[in-house]
Amino acid sequence: MLVARQDDVITEIIIREAITIHRDLGPGLLESAYEAFLAFALQECGLRVERQVPVPIRYRGQTVEVGYRIDLLVERRVVVEIKSIDKLAPSHTQQALTHIRLGGYPTGLLLNFGAGMLRDGLKRLVNDRPYDGGSPALSPSEPPTSNPA
Repeated sequence: MLVARQDDVITEIIIREAITIHRDLGPGLLESAYEAFLAFALQECGLRVERQVPVPIRYRGQTVEVGYRIDLLVERRVVVEIKSIDKLAPSHTQQALTHIRLGGYPTGLLLNFGAGMLRDGLKRLVNDRPYDGGSPALSPSEPPTSNPA
């Protein structure tokens, strides 16, 4: 229960800072700008933030690095996927859930800075099932292994 509460506190800070950025700058910037500003704001709050974290995929003993990246990883626990589009589609939620599951992270946020009101473009996601790719997913800190074809 303590860990779940920790995730709640982290997501509350992320949401608060994202709303402040959206209120101050408005919609219409590139995703990369919102990512940079949110990372900076969260670091100012004392949180550990990593940007563009690679997510290797492991399946049946094979590990591949195919370009999946988490926009922000906060405190090595909360995945933040950032969009700057008119409206979120179901595929955006699926993409964020995939990143959360592949990395084995418990919680994630999907933030659409393109929405008129950020609360209309906000989704909190929970990893309700473990990754099942034949073996556990690698943590982003583990280097992928390459297997010659």
